[in-house]
Amino acid sequence: MNNLLISTGALAGIIAGAVVVVLLIAFGIWYVSTYNTLQKLKNLVEEGWATIEVQLKKRYDLIPNLVETVKGYAKHESGTLEAVIKARNMAISAKGDDKIAAENALTHTLKSLFKLKEAYPELKANTNFMDLQGQLTKIETEIASARRYYNGTVKEMNTKIDMFFVGWVARRMKLEKRKYFELDSEEERNPVKVQF
Repeated sequence: MNNLLISTGALAGIIAGAVVVVLLIAFGIWYVSTYNTLQKLKNLVEEGWATIEVQLKKRYDLIPNLVETVKGYAKHESGTLEAVIKARNMAISAKGDDKIAAENALTHTLKSLFKLKEAYPELKANTNFMDLQGQLTKIETEIASARRYYNGTVKEMNTKIDMFFVGWVARRMKLEKRKYFELDSEEERNPVKVQF
């Protein structure tokens, strides 16, 4: 009878040990899977931000050409032209979340640049200006597309981080929720009008 009790106790111990091992293996698989998912999302967000920066660089490079073309027609509009260049320089030097605000300010000043067409109709006939306008229109479309992609990946990552157990893994990875690339005001939500 003693042997039966020992073997029953030993069997219960073996079963309990096996259950613990299975649970540890399942937890390990879940943890690695969750970690890899979060790492993938982090990389997608960084890729999205890098794509935005490439498009913004194209816009930064185009703006001086645009300003120089307008300068010839609008000599006494130096305040507007200086504001565009200043906003461009601030956007180039901004980092992190400040980049979003600086980009919104640049978009706003570009709108004021394009309002000059009303005062200088001869600007409409300038082929360089028309070419630059076409390039800017294309770049603005690409920036909008890059922002949508970035915001989509940020939404997915932020949603995962908000989940109870996944958030626990995210905190161990030192991942934090990211901000969306949003515009500051209703006026800025309207596209830059570059049609002449």
